[in-house]
Amino acid sequence: MNKSIIPDHVYDVVIIGGGPAGLTAGIYASRASLRTLLTEGASSISQITVTDTIENYPGMPDGVGGFELVERFKKQALQFGLEMVSVDVTGISKTNWGNTNGWKVTSADRTYEAIAVIVATGANWRKLGVRGEDTFAGKGVSYCATCDGPIYKNRDVVVVGGGDAAIQEAVFLTRFANKVTVVHRRNRVRATKALEKKALTNSKIAFAWNSVVEEISGGDVVEKVKIRDVKSPDMRMEIPAQGVFIFIGLTPKTDLVRGILDLDADGYIVADRDMQTSAKGIFAGGDCIKKNLRQVVTACGDGASAAASAQHYVEELKGESY
Repeated sequence: MNKSIIPDHVYDVVIIGGGPAGLTAGIYASRASLRTLLTEGASSISQITVTDTIENYPGMPDGVGGFELVERFKKQALQFGLEMVSVDVTGISKTNWGNTNGWKVTSADRTYEAIAVIVATGANWRKLGVRGEDTFAGKGVSYCATCDGPIYKNRDVVVVGGGDAAIQEAVFLTRFANKVTVVHRRNRVRATKALEKKALTNSKIAFAWNSVVEEISGGDVVEKVKIRDVKSPDMRMEIPAQGVFIFIGLTPKTDLVRGILDLDADGYIVADRDMQTSAKGIFAGGDCIKKNLRQVVTACGDGASAAASAQHYVEELKGESY
């Protein structure tokens, strides 16, 4: 295909999302000499930037802060020529230039055109959906220990959840809080053994096993959390607490592509091993796709694979493939 058919303003690749998957895709795509634009949410941030310490990223034996790691990713990507804009993407639609198909990526005040799109929109923390959660949001209810932990110096707090994020944040909160009570619906945590050991041996952490939160209550701010025993539903108790940190999983940020890409029952994008989605020319990676493990390192791998697949796709359309 004659390259001149495609207008000069068209990007080879537009990446939606500025987390580890999107930035890694930006590094790989730009390094492959593809004209690449990354759209970073103007009103949202990647979850990694509010993670206090990442202990399991290869090559970082002493751990690294999430914000610092993302800044390193950005610096590296920009060195290879990646363009970045801070906008909220509001839509994706098909377009074409003669016989060549492509995509429009729309924000509130501008539209970008690209041959290929990489969706790396990530996910949000899931809510409990209990009475008082929304009422006390920002008044004791939080989804980010790194953001709000220092506020609770010498106070009692509750952490809800039993996965890596919940236990890691519980350990982090012991730097400030007087006591951290972990409420988990099972009788053991799902976190990695290293994190589990840290929590179980920390004198500031207590566990409310086989329990779920029923209500968060207080006056102007959170004062107590009512929990229920899942094995004995009539058994309830109240935990005095000035803060509640909720880490019960993720909800993928995929409303943007609903009706465009195939999603699973939980709303995650279905992509193959090469990060190809159900729509030709759209690739995806990171926390927004259906997969077993959601970690920074797997997001980076997804981003690299998505960029490589996008490169092959773009070069084939331009008639430049080997």
